[in-house]
Amino acid sequence: MPIRAEQMPLTLAAYRRAAAAATSLGQRLLDYRLRHGKEHETRIGERRGEPSAPRLPGPLVWIHGASVGEFIAVMPLIERICARGFNVLTTTGTVTSAALAEKRLPPGAVHQFIPIDLPPFVTRFLDYWRPDLALFVESDLWPNLIISAAEREIPMILVNGRMSERSFRRWRRFPRTIEALLTRFDLCLVRTTEDAERFGALGAPRIATTGNLKLDAPALAVDSTKMTILASATKGRTIVAAASTHPGEESAVIETHRRLTITFPDLLTVIAPRHPERGPAIAEIATTARLRSALRSRGELPGGGVDIYLFDTLGELGLVYALAPIVFMGGSLIRHGGQNPIEAAKLGAAILHGPHVENFTEIYEELDGCGGANFVADAGTLPVRIAAWIKDGPSRDRAAVAGGQCIDRLGGALERTVGALEPYFMQLRIRDRAGDA
Repeated sequence: MPIRAEQMPLTLAAYRRAAAAATSLGQRLLDYRLRHGKEHETRIGERRGEPSAPRLPGPLVWIHGASVGEFIAVMPLIERICARGFNVLTTTGTVTSAALAEKRLPPGAVHQFIPIDLPPFVTRFLDYWRPDLALFVESDLWPNLIISAAEREIPMILVNGRMSERSFRRWRRFPRTIEALLTRFDLCLVRTTEDAERFGALGAPRIATTGNLKLDAPALAVDSTKMTILASATKGRTIVAAASTHPGEESAVIETHRRLTITFPDLLTVIAPRHPERGPAIAEIATTARLRSALRSRGELPGGGVDIYLFDTLGELGLVYALAPIVFMGGSLIRHGGQNPIEAAKLGAAILHGPHVENFTEIYEELDGCGGANFVADAGTLPVRIAAWIKDGPSRDRAAVAGGQCIDRLGGALERTVGALEPYFMQLRIRDRAGDA
């Protein structure tokens, strides 16, 4: 159902007018992002809604997620949809997610960059792809895209819906705006009861709690050849890792390493920054601390003299979790909201995390409760927690086993999501058969 002009909140109306007026600046924005490595040089046209792949015939299911995390979460769902005989268009907004899609998408699925939320770009995108069903992952809600899809009467469903407390408070300041967007969705499939309550309070009319798809995603791939090389290079060493770290956390991790080497001189600390391009800058922090670092992006290995090994590469986080028995999850010592611990738990790591885990509150509560993860109050406590697990291997191993069992127990979201989507798939089949008749 299209939103009539008299129904549209002033904030949305102003956004659409501003977006229409700013269309001429769209290319400047793309040029800026390209210079800073945030766009794909040969696929920049996709951000203007210009396709780089053919639209396959038949019903098309469009799945949009912001970045790598959302793409990984819905990968099993994409495979299920393709197995039902539907073609799938996936869209994301980052270069890293595009690289992952190139490796992981099954036959019948294609990836495009999401167009910038400017009216001509959105119109061009929808005119070409003509999706029959749109699935938006978690919370990446672009007004022009949503309103334009609603005007074309494309059924839209939110899957793996997430609404953090911070986002909820922010949207509460613009209640008519978020309500006007959420009421365009046929259904909101959300992760937790807390998410359901927040979406309901913001105006979503139809909500079902299906669980977190990230819990059902397969364990990250671990290349056996690379793992053998790493195991050989680190043989006999004590290894800890900090994964998906953010600025400010690496300094704390490097200081932790410096303090721990007094007791554990063979210690190797692996750091996998959330944004791999920050590898050289983190290496400079290590140098300032008089520690020797090596960068995986340069083909270097963690030889005997290396203190800090930087996994500044894409698609290799599984190696980090398989290599290090103790993993500190980043984004949690700073006010970022934490990073996903599920992948580390699935690969047998004992997990440490800071106090700021609002993005994954339920999962961290479960992991803490079952003994699969330990809470670290601040940077000063981090070396104490790590040292305790290094000294007490059995306790660390019990935590790793408990974490894996906890994640397995929380699964099932994929089946519930597919079940909720089945009526929409049936409608697509009926329409397709009627078109062939």
